[in-house]
Amino acid sequence: MRWLGLSVVMLLLDQATKYAASTYLAYGERRAVTEFFSWTHLHNTGAAFSFLADAGGWQRAFLIGVAVVMSAMLLGWLWRGVASKGQGIALSAILGGALGNLTDRLLRGHVVDFLDFHYAQYHWPAFNLADVWITTGAALLIWAHRKYGN
Repeated sequence: MRWLGLSVVMLLLDQATKYAASTYLAYGERRAVTEFFSWTHLHNTGAAFSFLADAGGWQRAFLIGVAVVMSAMLLGWLWRGVASKGQGIALSAILGGALGNLTDRLLRGHVVDFLDFHYAQYHWPAFNLADVWITTGAALLIWAHRKYGN
């Protein structure tokens, strides 16, 4: 299962960058890299865009459950075989990202976010590499389906 190996690499990169952000930046600290990008160290107890972050705590178990179910489904899909290289990369990326954020929720109780893009006073919500893997994987999966019909 070479695709599982790609997922593991993505998981490890995600965890290494979150460790670096947590180690070298104080919570809430922002360090400008460019005029539009900063490193930061934030925690997200919710989902994308901090959805459910203020839900009172039940969301942690819910989001862990969703990640476990989705990861199992992705593993099953990869196990049965992929129809194209694009589909394999896409599924591996989504799985690697899901496992990255799942690891955070299990070990820390929250997801570490550290990528901060902004313009003037407007900030895109901070995110992490697991989020990049999931979003890129989903876009690639759509592209692969449209191109190859799988």
